[in-house]
Amino acid sequence: MDEDLYIKNEKKSIAVIVAHPDDETLWCGGTILQHPECKWFIACLCRKYDPDRAPKFKKALKTFKAKGAMGNLDDGPEQTPLDKKEVEKAILALLPKQHFDLILTHSPYGEYTRHLRHEEIGLAVIELWNDKKITSKELWIFAFEDGNKTYYPKAIKGVSIYQKLPKNIWEEKYRIITEVYGFEKTGFEAKTTPKTEAFWEFKSPIEARKWIKQRSIN
Repeated sequence: MDEDLYIKNEKKSIAVIVAHPDDETLWCGGTILQHPECKWFIACLCRKYDPDRAPKFKKALKTFKAKGAMGNLDDGPEQTPLDKKEVEKAILALLPKQHFDLILTHSPYGEYTRHLRHEEIGLAVIELWNDKKITSKELWIFAFEDGNKTYYPKAIKGVSIYQKLPKNIWEEKYRIITEVYGFEKTGFEAKTTPKTEAFWEFKSPIEARKWIKQRSIN
């Protein structure tokens, strides 16, 4: 990891935009825990009225010392595709109207094979950034893959930012998954909980859209 690419000990304003309660913990929880000096806002687009997951998300916010909000995008098991304008509107409804130093979100290609909401939200964030409907100095996209379901999601090597979490940070991240969210230690979420976090880093929407185009070609 190039230290120049990681968050310095500065009071940055950072937004995390995810699909589900627990996504913030799985894919960037270690990063949040390592930087309590930052002002974190976590927008979760699904499960606002879930009687189980919504209260747990609020507990996770307290653990992270973060502010946040939840939306209610359709999250049925059939994963019916959503209109991109609906996803963009939902994001804008949750985010504070301010400039951020950094935004973290899903990859348009997801973190595992596959969840459509992750992909739709990642793409929507890039489009909103390009259209200047949300503003940020940088965008970091979660960089994980599961070998087309052949193993649990793991951080992708060789991306912009790749950091093995300190033992105590990973243990707290795992505690949030298993105790705050209450996932079984034998379940997917607990076994997935990455010990390394990785991100593609973009300084401009042009860079992000070019990356998507190159991925599509390849």
